[in-house]
Amino acid sequence: MLVDQAKIFLVGGKGGDGCLSFHREKYVPRGGPDGGDGGRGGHIFLRTDANLHTLTDFAYRKRYQAPSGGHGEGGNRHGHQGEDIILTIPVGTEVIDAKTGEVLADLSREGMELLAVRGGKGGRGNARFKSATNRAPRQRELGEPGEERWLVLELKLLADVGLLGFPNAGKSTLISRISEARPKVAPYAFTTLEPALGVWDLPGGATVVADIPGIVAGAHRGKGLGLRFLKHLERTGTLLYLIDFRASPEQTSPWDQFTALRSEVVAYGKGLAEKPYLIVATKMDLPTASANWRSCTEAFHEKGFHPIPVSALTGMGIEELARAVDALLPRAERKLNVCVG
Repeated sequence: MLVDQAKIFLVGGKGGDGCLSFHREKYVPRGGPDGGDGGRGGHIFLRTDANLHTLTDFAYRKRYQAPSGGHGEGGNRHGHQGEDIILTIPVGTEVIDAKTGEVLADLSREGMELLAVRGGKGGRGNARFKSATNRAPRQRELGEPGEERWLVLELKLLADVGLLGFPNAGKSTLISRISEARPKVAPYAFTTLEPALGVWDLPGGATVVADIPGIVAGAHRGKGLGLRFLKHLERTGTLLYLIDFRASPEQTSPWDQFTALRSEVVAYGKGLAEKPYLIVATKMDLPTASANWRSCTEAFHEKGFHPIPVSALTGMGIEELARAVDALLPRAERKLNVCVG
């Protein structure tokens, strides 16, 4: 199951205390201060790993604390530094400060790293306070506490093409036709409950496609599953609006479906409405869809739109769709380095 959001609490390691010590040796009655410094507490880093595709690990463990630094010792021995912790996260994860809402980093490439919290500074031993006027200082410093911070991790899938449509519009059937992805396919709404990724071999090269659960009217306000999953389309280069052309009494017309989807995308914001897109007429193997093709496309043609008719079941129109999508996707921008598990 895809876990695409998690809230975690990070605590940097406490710095070690400085030591209060005086050199003691036979025949050296006044050896002077020799208290060493405490070591720095451990930092916590976040690092992306292309082999990870979910934030599941962070759903079960919320708190992470780095080790403390070692205390200073006599003989001017400094304490060891606390071991740093590296937490691995999927490529495409945004890191947000839970208190302020500030986006601290957008870790969208393999191997990117963020210093999430710092360990505390180690305290100075009394040897550091020796001076010409204070030859036997009895002061030292305690180690500082490490930083503490609540973070929200938000995973956004990296894909070139995003499939967008109402429930039961044929998105899962299409992605299973054009790639090796095998999402659940059934003749009822809300079959897809989590995003799926597939690789589509287009004329210009392999392309990553994302299928998200169907959205409903009001998705941008959190209705249905749309608000949770629309964010996965933010990184896509092109959107495909999948429109069910079976204009039955139980469904809205194809044009109304498209305008409703566009309204949700515009209301959601975050650049989705500015992305290039194509309109795909689905399920054209069904008699009702093919019979209504001419009358239903008039509304689109009047506005300058030209839907591409396809049937994921028979393969009709898939090659034409592939060429149209390929023309919208510059080769250099494709997410070819994304591992699709």
